[in-house]
Amino acid sequence: MKVKEQDTVKGHLYMLTAAAMWGMMAPLGKDAMANGISGVGMVGIRVMGGALLFWLASIISKVCAKDDEVRDTVRLGDRKELLWLFGAGMFAIVFNQCNYIIGLSITSPLNASIMTTTMPIITMVLAALIIKETITFRKVSGLVLGCLGALVIIMTSAGGAREGGVLLGDVMCIAGQFSYAFYLTAFKGVISRHNAITCQKWMMTFAAIVLMPLTLPYLFEVQWGTLSAVTYLETAFVVVGGTFFSFLCSTKAQKILSPTIIAMYNYVQPIVACTLSVLLGLGIFGWSHIAAIILVFSGVYLVTHHK
Repeated sequence: MKVKEQDTVKGHLYMLTAAAMWGMMAPLGKDAMANGISGVGMVGIRVMGGALLFWLASIISKVCAKDDEVRDTVRLGDRKELLWLFGAGMFAIVFNQCNYIIGLSITSPLNASIMTTTMPIITMVLAALIIKETITFRKVSGLVLGCLGALVIIMTSAGGAREGGVLLGDVMCIAGQFSYAFYLTAFKGVISRHNAITCQKWMMTFAAIVLMPLTLPYLFEVQWGTLSAVTYLETAFVVVGGTFFSFLCSTKAQKILSPTIIAMYNYVQPIVACTLSVLLGLGIFGWSHIAAIILVFSGVYLVTHHK
């Protein structure tokens, strides 16, 4: 089915919003994790908080909705659909987050950031294998430009750091990117069959159930009474902005855009993260940032108009 041009524009706006939220979450979440909340604990807060918000949104949408699409739901008796959504939750959230967080803990932040640039490339290959999405020279050129833009940001932000990485950590970070890329391609069908709130409600619920035994011990260790108001606000943004709204927008975009285009917005995140760091006085905006922005959005344009 051919997607209307106005729907395509909506898809890009949804995905740009999601990428911006994820980019903002990087410095804010990192600051929260540096002031009393561990990385694994933050994953637990994010997933369980996201599941709760999506259930609340589901209840509100059922009461207020006037059309069947918003009322769409998956019931406990729909075993096949629940199995698909369980798999989607595992690859999009559990495997992705666990591999990346654990990988980040045993390798350098620079290496981990560089590993994230592989996701659009992996997605393009998987999309070609699974859903027969064509690979063109223009699309590959767009991916290269986007990757270069992201690497410019990452390398200039790293400054003079020379911290070494660990191979196992690097491999786990790539595994996290592969997991999300597989979700974008293999589970596009089930995401297209249901509305975004329904999909994420079940995906977050399944992920929360699986991750609870791993994350709860870390949450019990948090000294909640000693956390500052800023840390609480940063954590709230991670849950509301970096999880609920970002996953809601990305799922809506996933219904409209191809997996490779969705993955290209991964390159927007470091730009947003660095821009926010500049606004917070933690960095300086330079020509390298301008060059990176031009490269990334030129890459997105080429991939979008690859035909």
